[in-house]
Amino acid sequence: MISATMTKRMEEATRLTRAGKLNEAMALLQGAMPEMKGEETPDSPYQGGNTFDGTCQVIDEDVTISKPGPEPEPAEPIAGVFSASDIKMPAGWREKWMTFRGNLAQPEHTTEEPKPGAFTAGRFSNPVGTRDYKLYIPSGYHGQALPLVVMLHGCTQNPDDFASGTDMNRLAEEQLCCVLYPAQPMSANSSKCWNWFKAEDQQREGGEPAILAGMTQQIIDTHGLDESRVYVAGLSAGAAMATTLAMTYPDLFAAVGVHSGLPHGAAQSLPDALGAMQGGTGPLGGGNKAKGARWASDVPAIIFHGDRDTTVHPSNADRIAAQFSVSRQTGATVEQGQEANGHAYTRTTYHDAAGKPHLEQWRIKGAGHAWAGGSAQGSYTDPKGPDASQAMLRFFSEHRQGGGG
Repeated sequence: MISATMTKRMEEATRLTRAGKLNEAMALLQGAMPEMKGEETPDSPYQGGNTFDGTCQVIDEDVTISKPGPEPEPAEPIAGVFSASDIKMPAGWREKWMTFRGNLAQPEHTTEEPKPGAFTAGRFSNPVGTRDYKLYIPSGYHGQALPLVVMLHGCTQNPDDFASGTDMNRLAEEQLCCVLYPAQPMSANSSKCWNWFKAEDQQREGGEPAILAGMTQQIIDTHGLDESRVYVAGLSAGAAMATTLAMTYPDLFAAVGVHSGLPHGAAQSLPDALGAMQGGTGPLGGGNKAKGARWASDVPAIIFHGDRDTTVHPSNADRIAAQFSVSRQTGATVEQGQEANGHAYTRTTYHDAAGKPHLEQWRIKGAGHAWAGGSAQGSYTDPKGPDASQAMLRFFSEHRQGGGG
């Protein structure tokens, strides 16, 4: 429990942070650290009983689509993928503070009417590791083999925030699919980024790809979902990990959606990561398609990127596209579009030898590092469109394992 004194300290630390006085806030919190003694931190081993290989545990169930109120601005990320939360401070304290800040921002009363569908919290464990998740099951599910979309959030985000920002649960309710939102804990990355830039997290049967693939398979088996219609999408660091999953588990994912992300293998270290995000350095170099092609996948891909993204350089979209180009790919069709009162865009579509769309690349004019067409209820969204969630679901519906549509 947090004492009244602790609460006052947190309130003052939050005020200082909002005023840009991060050092003063840290000093205040660090001065209260003795009160933390004896408390379990997020880095402590999970104490919830025996954990077996590949286990999936439901924690709670909420029959409404969760749409939390806007959170205060997070500590300014370094290029959007690493943040000032890396400042020296015990992980337990940091998580309590971030949770407390989030609670301060919640509305005192919820006026939204309940919506159909269940948003369930659970936990998955296998020999590689453990991750929490949220799972949206539409009200039209009655045991039939529905598609599954795996959504990987960006840095500083969480499943509820990402679900609200992408509005994917509402679309899943309309189009009948399940949506899985794995959660990256601060104990794995202080900014809650998926570790796309670490060599150990870029391989099959190891690291975070093995955890995410195992979680996905467990959800498929538990709910009897359609194994031929399983898809993965993400934003920023989540998009980079989605690309890695498409590369390492092409037998599991029938298509991938990459929003403001990076190619697989673009970095092997933190300096590599920062260089790749700037579009100039790292193993793949400055947008060189030949270098990007050393990793290749036949998984169909839909790619979104804003041309004014200063967090992840837009050249990364071309490098991602190079990894998903296939030898049987035919010519491209180019479409220019304009959202009403929103962004203009260019959509380039590449087809396979059978004339089926295999790669779709959207370049959004004037857009930054944010989910296109997203809701202001979530972070890192741009309501000016085009609607990336809708486009991804449409693209996914055209693909399944085995080549069927």
